[in-house]
Amino acid sequence: MQISSELAHSVARRARGALVVLSLGPLCALGGVVWALLQPYRITLLHPYGQGFWWLVSEPPIYVVLVGILFHWLVAPGLVEDLEDAERELR
Repeated sequence: MQISSELAHSVARRARGALVVLSLGPLCALGGVVWALLQPYRITLLHPYGQGFWWLVSEPPIYVVLVGILFHWLVAPGLVEDLEDAERELR
């Protein structure tokens, strides 16, 4: 069974676009983890003395990780589906 080069190129392009969209969430979460490791003083959970509840909960690196996870679970599947639908319409 042979695959035409046009079909192989189309599949590779679609897979590349889906891979980019699906990797945005984990890369964002990884960026938040790296940020927390490079600047541990931003995570006041490590030294909570004298801090209120919202100061402890409101940490930018934690938000970045949370946004990356939510993007990967909630947004990326729909975007990949839309990319596949657009690709089908172009054929």
